[in-house]
Amino acid sequence: MQQYVIIVAGGIGSRMKSDRPKQFIELVGEPIILRTIKAFLRFNPTIKVIICVHKNYRNYLESLLEKSGLNGPQIEITLGGETRFASVKNGLQLITDLNAVVGIHDAARPFVSQQTISTCYEVAAQKGSAIPCISVHESMRKISNNVNNSVNRHEYKIIQTPQCFITGPIKKAFERSYSTSFTDDATVFEASGENVFLVEGNEENIKITSPHDLLIATAIAKQNHLA
Repeated sequence: MQQYVIIVAGGIGSRMKSDRPKQFIELVGEPIILRTIKAFLRFNPTIKVIICVHKNYRNYLESLLEKSGLNGPQIEITLGGETRFASVKNGLQLITDLNAVVGIHDAARPFVSQQTISTCYEVAAQKGSAIPCISVHESMRKISNNVNNSVNRHEYKIIQTPQCFITGPIKKAFERSYSTSFTDDATVFEASGENVFLVEGNEENIKITSPHDLLIATAIAKQNHLA
């Protein structure tokens, strides 16, 4: 069964307050997006990689890939859209094998573990979908009409990527119109009547979106470099 990964890199990273999108910032000398791509190539050297990038940064990405030797035929670039939904839809249009397994992953999550990737693809192949998650460790409260109440944190999970699916059903799910309720690919899949299956993610698989996240990511990258 052929495996694909769509890496969503269409954002401009306004929360990072940087002169370039977060996925192009360097961690210990290597751009975040290259670390992300390499994680999937380590998992499966024959995986097909589709990168959805903002139109203003396509040439920059192509240059990075060429310099790093990652510009082979298995890596394809398409343009991102105005929303994550649109970007993923653009990426899915490049896949014609409806029986393949496709993972959809945030470019700014470079520390996804090999175990998480492997579990997601294996479970998706068996059950049709696999969404990595981790437990909530802090206390939580729900706010409604200016009133707040405690909730049972054990009933909630923090969702990560790669979110993996059999290609046919996820392509069909993305044929529907965009809704603001589509916060990730699992919500699109679920809205089409499909079941979402959760699997264990890894704590280091953070999404780098702010300067604070970048500090944590730098520490993780340095630790990985020393390991």
